[in-house]
Amino acid sequence: MFNQIAPTYDLINGILSAGIDRGWRRAVASFLPPGKVRLLDLATGTGEQLFSLLQTGAISEATGVDLAEEMLAVAKEKCRKNPALSPSPKWVVASAEALPFPDCSFDATTISFGIRNLENTSAGLSEMHRVLSPGGRAIILEFSLPQNPATRSLYLFYFRHILPKIGGSISGNSTAYKYLNKTVESFPSGNTFLKLMESAGFCNASAKPLTFGIASLYSGEKR
Repeated sequence: MFNQIAPTYDLINGILSAGIDRGWRRAVASFLPPGKVRLLDLATGTGEQLFSLLQTGAISEATGVDLAEEMLAVAKEKCRKNPALSPSPKWVVASAEALPFPDCSFDATTISFGIRNLENTSAGLSEMHRVLSPGGRAIILEFSLPQNPATRSLYLFYFRHILPKIGGSISGNSTAYKYLNKTVESFPSGNTFLKLMESAGFCNASAKPLTFGIASLYSGEKR
């Protein structure tokens, strides 16, 4: 499914979020651990989160992982058009639930709008914890449901009725965008998700609501 929507993925994200997603991705940088960071970006897709973090100058090594080869092809083409990017990212086709890296390989793991698409969320979180070095940090950006009833009602109307039509008409794949809104509604958020992080071994887990709670930024550390 993600291979099929890769060519229009960035365009549709920008339209559907009115560009707000760029601000959310920039907010991830404020949760990076101090010093130069070896970064692993999971479900990296077309690389938007990874590229945003490279702009901070805090990244010493950058690796993007995704199962969708066509998504990674778009990310690689962006790199080709911007040879000044530093450090040059590595791109790996792999599952976030079975990462091909040794223990303690990274200082930060990020995943933006991808954790809800894993078959086994707990397995993905455990893998993130495993590949982090002690003191490393997992940073997770994901959609969530607003707590305010009126905001939630408007949000769900948009996700159920407007988003699938716009996404489907541009991408030619309405099924993909119906799937995306269903995963947002069913995915655990807030304290429920923090408990999953703690079960995976993370400490100091926290959640920060963004834009009235339509997205949340989670972080947790490895002892």
